[in-house]
Amino acid sequence: MSERRVRVRFAPSPTGPLHIGGVRTALFNYLFARQHGGDFVFRIEDTDSHRFVQGAEEYIIEAFRWLGIKFDEGVSFGGNYGPYRQSERREIYKKYVKQLLDNGKAYYAFDTPEELESKRVEVKNFQYDASTRLEMRNSLTLSQAEVEQLIADGKQFTVRFKVEQGQEIHVSDMIRGDVCVKSDILDDKVLYKSADELPTYHLANIVDDHLMEITHVIRGEEWLPSAPLHVLLYQAFGWDQTIPNFAHLPLLLKPEGKGKLSKRDGDRLGFPVFPLEWHDPKTGEISNGFRESGYFPEAVINFLALLGWNPGTEQELFSLDELVEAFDITKCSKSGAKFDYQKGIWFNHEYILRKSDDEVARLFAPMVANNGVDESFDRIREVVHMMKDRVNFVKELWPLCSFFFIEPTEYDAQTVKKRWKEYSSQQMTELVEVLEGISDFSVSEQETAVQAWIESKGYKLGDIMNAWRLTLVGIGKGPGMYDISAFLGKDMTLRRMRKAIEVLPKS
Repeated sequence: MSERRVRVRFAPSPTGPLHIGGVRTALFNYLFARQHGGDFVFRIEDTDSHRFVQGAEEYIIEAFRWLGIKFDEGVSFGGNYGPYRQSERREIYKKYVKQLLDNGKAYYAFDTPEELESKRVEVKNFQYDASTRLEMRNSLTLSQAEVEQLIADGKQFTVRFKVEQGQEIHVSDMIRGDVCVKSDILDDKVLYKSADELPTYHLANIVDDHLMEITHVIRGEEWLPSAPLHVLLYQAFGWDQTIPNFAHLPLLLKPEGKGKLSKRDGDRLGFPVFPLEWHDPKTGEISNGFRESGYFPEAVINFLALLGWNPGTEQELFSLDELVEAFDITKCSKSGAKFDYQKGIWFNHEYILRKSDDEVARLFAPMVANNGVDESFDRIREVVHMMKDRVNFVKELWPLCSFFFIEPTEYDAQTVKKRWKEYSSQQMTELVEVLEGISDFSVSEQETAVQAWIESKGYKLGDIMNAWRLTLVGIGKGPGMYDISAFLGKDMTLRRMRKAIEVLPKS
């Protein structure tokens, strides 16, 4: 195994939007492949034609494009192991179904859904396995002539894998170590359905992994129960030497820590569970996405990487390259990881701080324009420089600092009650005179003049600054007052102050 080139795959089903847990699985595959100089394959597992959803495949590809997770080969990327869409590999699978049947490793089953349901009612915890298969209608209980006649008559059938009892199956898992399971607890899984001439996940997955030379299978914990069956299938085909190393990642749990993370949790607590916004083609329902919520892809990647994996250091902020360098799949947790969405917001804030004022201003400028403000990029960048440390998302900038661009038309009642004293009108009138006398309206010159005036009058600094802020902003928020007034300029500062003095109570 060690001599083979590392090849991993991410193989989603196009049954709807990609869950954020699937994104994390893909990310861990990507990090593992890059760390070992291997290949990352993108495969579409669409053998369940009844669950196919229009647009889901395109959605998945766009999600990874936004996130910056790049595949080396696969659907829409090309490669030498195609086709990479399972629905296009029907004839390949039929060959391997026949091989299992010819070698006595699988058998035809003609039980109808009604017959199976009847058996489940009759036998508590019924399982189609070595102890019950001889009671059912299949090629182990029917003559060859009967089987051939049923097939010739077009009767629908499935092909089931014949699991022999009394075996110990060992699964080599990079996170959980050696996992040993007794074959007696496994049922004879359906591998193929004649109804749509397609294999089930279990067979298609094994055949594709083998033919595409996949060396490591990194997937969610929910697939751990199927791993022993997949090992048995490798052995049934005689592919013992190419059984991949497995790694079953811990579940993503609800923020409270109990139960698997679901879309309902996001709806309940107000956070997305999909990378991109999803429009359900059947119901018309729109589900929020991380991209549309204002998250940076780098923040989402960083956040997800630390859910169920720990670098063993205090470092929390990682670029994708740094993650590749630090990643060690053996350090993944065996237990579930709580989806702390508040931590995801924290990561986004940290990435805003990491970005240059220019980068953030380019994202903010369209929002300024959409609010009817024609402002230069340099001025927008100035505002970003003052305010970006106060927001978690770029979209939060406008409501927080619209006052830089638009004169207040009203004054917050609570702030007026708390900050506008009976003497504020007189003090602000005096401050207007002080500011009028300043020729250089820079922060330093304003500060020198205003501080001298406050001291000479014996006024309280807080009274002056709070009232002044109200006149310029309309509410008690914003950066330092000298920064605000310097940005607005002398004329606009005085205009806003005079208007507030006129409107607000005189005493």
